[in-house]
Amino acid sequence: GLTLAVRDGYTQAYSSIIDANITTLLTGIVLFYFGSGPIKGFATTLIIGILTSLFCAIFITRLIFESRLNSRKSITFSNFITKGAFKNINISFIPNRKRYYILSALVISIGVFSLFTRGLNQGVDFQGGRTYIVRFNDAVSTNELRNTLGESLVTENNLKMFPEVKTFGPDNQVKITTNYLIDDLDADELVEQKLNGGLSSFSDGQYEIMSSQLVGPTIADDIKKSAFWSVLFSLILIFFYILIRFKKWQYSLGAVIAVFHDVLILLSIFSIFYGVLPFSLEIDQAFIAAVLTVIGYSLNDTVVVFDRIREYVAVKVGDSSDIINRALNSTLSRTINTSLTTFFVLLVIFIF
Repeated sequence: GLTLAVRDGYTQAYSSIIDANITTLLTGIVLFYFGSGPIKGFATTLIIGILTSLFCAIFITRLIFESRLNSRKSITFSNFITKGAFKNINISFIPNRKRYYILSALVISIGVFSLFTRGLNQGVDFQGGRTYIVRFNDAVSTNELRNTLGESLVTENNLKMFPEVKTFGPDNQVKITTNYLIDDLDADELVEQKLNGGLSSFSDGQYEIMSSQLVGPTIADDIKKSAFWSVLFSLILIFFYILIRFKKWQYSLGAVIAVFHDVLILLSIFSIFYGVLPFSLEIDQAFIAAVLTVIGYSLNDTVVVFDRIREYVAVKVGDSSDIINRALNSTLSRTINTSLTTFFVLLVIFIF
């Protein structure tokens, strides 16, 4: 019956939920302890987020189910669109794995080559830049101003350098920070000339540059080093945690490789496509948080699959290839549902 199904569902899911969240929590604790600046800030948010979401996933949702069951209210887990979705799905992940290896290797190879040749489009946070306080006669849209200035601040290889634009005081006053020609300390006049080209199309050309100054990078070398070592140490810690929980070093190695793979794919795409896509692929403080989030998601999804493999191994449902394939297919609905809910949020943030 439904009551027993709900209770069994929670009981069977505990190990998966705990393992997936503890691996991410360990990452957060290490980042908090060793990290500094934005890394420490991210770790604090991550730890609070994991603890609150764990509480909601295990306790609050259970409370709602129990309440509805006790009130004899109907509970459904699908609608006419989703009914039967993923029920008989059987994608041949393992038999076709070589194709996926080739695809991943191709993207990463091109990406690594691009990282060594083009590098990444480092923003003001990493490079520093020039800051201008500008006052207009009328209120201006910071987003429109940023896009217009990006069209003016173009490098020799046609890369648009979108500046950081923030309202500074009243809504007709902005603070513009750009790393355009930051390596040339004698280019102040040229940068201001380019800046004026973009500013003149706003407020009928009625504006005043009130001040300008050279600013250093907000992400210093010590923050970069602390980020690197804290991530490395957290991966070592996760390696041993998974080894203890799953009793095989292959699981630990698989999880760590999966994390490196996902981060390399992300860095590769940012390196290959910056200056090509019609939006900014700049590396800043938010990007560091995004990479750390990817590490968390990668670990979470991987451990959930491992947990299902362990479950199937215990009941001996086939050989190793069949078990892994079945585990991937049976957790696919969970992976897609959790990823889609996050994707919708990120899509809204990306658009607006």
